Amino acid sequence: MEQGQAVERLQELRQQLGLHAHRYYVLDDPLISDGQYDQMFRELLDLEAQYPDLVTEDSPSHRVGGLPVAAFKQAEHVLPMLSLDNIFNAEELYSFEEKLFRYLHSADSLRYICEPKLDGLAVELVYQQGVFTLGATRGDGLIGEDVTAQLRTVASIPLSLQGNTIPEQLIVRGEVFLGKEGFARLNQQRQQEGEPLFANPRNAAAGSLRQLDPKVTAKRPLQFYVYGVASVPEVLATTGQEATLRALGKLGFPVNPLIKCCQSITQVEEEYRNMLELRHELAYEIDGMVVKVDELALQDRLGATARAPRWAVAWKFPAIQATTKIDSVEFQVGRTGAVTPVAHLQPVEVNGAMVRRATLHNKGEILRKDLRIGDTVLVQRAGDVIPEVVKSVVDLREGTETNIEFPQNCPECGQPLVEKADEAVVRCVNPLCPAQQLQKLIFFAGKNGLDLDGLGKKNVEQLVAKGLVKGPADFFRLDPVLLAELDGWGEKSANKVLEAVAEKKELTLERLVTALGIRRVGEVTATLLGTHFSDLPALMHASREQLVHIEGIGEQTAESIFMFFRDAATLELLQELEQAGVRICPKGGRTKEGVLEGRVFVFTGTLNQLSREEAKQLAKRFGAKVASTLSGRVTDVVVGVKAGSKQKKAEDLGLHILDEKQFLQLVEQEA
Repeated sequence: MEQGQAVERLQELRQQLGLHAHRYYVLDDPLISDGQYDQMFRELLDLEAQYPDLVTEDSPSHRVGGLPVAAFKQAEHVLPMLSLDNIFNAEELYSFEEKLFRYLHSADSLRYICEPKLDGLAVELVYQQGVFTLGATRGDGLIGEDVTAQLRTVASIPLSLQGNTIPEQLIVRGEVFLGKEGFARLNQQRQQEGEPLFANPRNAAAGSLRQLDPKVTAKRPLQFYVYGVASVPEVLATTGQEATLRALGKLGFPVNPLIKCCQSITQVEEEYRNMLELRHELAYEIDGMVVKVDELALQDRLGATARAPRWAVAWKFPAIQATTKIDSVEFQVGRTGAVTPVAHLQPVEVNGAMVRRATLHNKGEILRKDLRIGDTVLVQRAGDVIPEVVKSVVDLREGTETNIEFPQNCPECGQPLVEKADEAVVRCVNPLCPAQQLQKLIFFAGKNGLDLDGLGKKNVEQLVAKGLVKGPADFFRLDPVLLAELDGWGEKSANKVLEAVAEKKELTLERLVTALGIRRVGEVTATLLGTHFSDLPALMHASREQLVHIEGIGEQTAESIFMFFRDAATLELLQELEQAGVRICPKGGRTKEGVLEGRVFVFTGTLNQLSREEAKQLAKRFGAKVASTLSGRVTDVVVGVKAGSKQKKAEDLGLHILDEKQFLQLVEQEA
């Protein structure tokens, strides 16, 4: 790029970054995703590095956050609250270490501290004589907003320090954030009150802390983790970041237990992989990992630029949010008749995957979010969750957008759709709707149903299209010759499917109930039913009262189960399954005492003989409970290949660790 073009582009970037920083830091209402902001900021830094004479004093590269909100008193930081430079891959990590060596004029190995990068709001807390006296946001790095009264309502922030050795003055820095569960509850409450939803937990935390009335802040479930100090008081006598955090923990500050010391840059890279794997299992959002040189003396020698310390970087995760446009909307009919609007998007990469479609949930969500065809929207994808449209960016509308019209009739069978006052969804109530029938078959054969190996969505669609499968029982009557003749199959594939189907002819009651796809009945409820009833006839003849009295089953679920087993189509289906050779295993997989009763299992890594879902079902069959994250109630951790950080954490917690073979031996021994 020539210098003249660079001048124009830099001016454009500074203007855009200033606008987006104001929306993000001050208004808590971003127009673009974090990933897009990072990309623009990286372009700015690259151009300024290429043309250093074009760097201006008002460049975003010289600023940290947004200007303080005028409604709050200002609070000046004793030392600047700097931001962090970002890196996005292992190559940039090693470049970071090479820069450290150059600044230090040494190639001696360095020790690093790796910390989860919380997606929250950075704050500074000042303690005088051990008492919390002032709390401020980062602001522009030099001056922030005085939010002392609001921070006093955050339960995890100590109002007075503990211990015998208390510094005369202590200035700590940390992150205020909102957990995933608290964020969901807050947005649910705002939806009920007709208020706009927060786009993400970071915006929710910032919005909560910037409430002028501390009583409002107090109602929000904010949390806090400390990550450092402005300067280390002599009385603490620490020489490293890890030791400083330990000292702060003794003073009463909450320290993230996932913080880890690494002895080399290669260990840092490994820890990043572990943290990335753990990301979606945490109770709060993290958007990367902070890497810091541990030794404080080296931090002092390395110093800082105008905006960031040289001794630390933030290794960002792939973005889980991005902005794109809605091109069109189609309406899909599910197995229960629920009609779901799905947006067709201009392709955009989110969390390492190319997203072209996203759910709009239901008619009410479209109206509440005021979504339109042609809108620029914020799209989110986290873990294995189906991508969803979070919000529309109203400020970017051009006037050509059109309303999304919900159909009056089923797009598949043409029957009138039904909209009940007590339900959020619009339904097709035609039991013969071909779309419902197909989705029920896909679910029955899929991983959440019988998990018939080789019968994924595409293959089931092919079998239905060829007329080989019309109902669930037909899976158990497949003709090997006809299967082998299908496009893309062959004898080997056909035999594999037939073997998988034959293995599932003997089922537990809970497995069959799950596969039947009864409305409001998922895996947990199916397990409750399988535990409570001795066999299928006992369940089929259960009264509403019997079902309601099972702990964990509510009235609506009980009614759904009761009516399902009194439907003539259900009775015909169960009879066909029996005629096809399907049998329910007699209850005996658990002893009367429930041999694994009281034990809580966590499964991590890849298992060889079982799928993760099969392992969970096996543990539950013997009376155990299954959790997804490690906590004090977990008793056993089953580790597979690439178990990652969970295994290390389980070892640190002193939990009972088994490999897959030991778990299977345990189950066989108890059977």
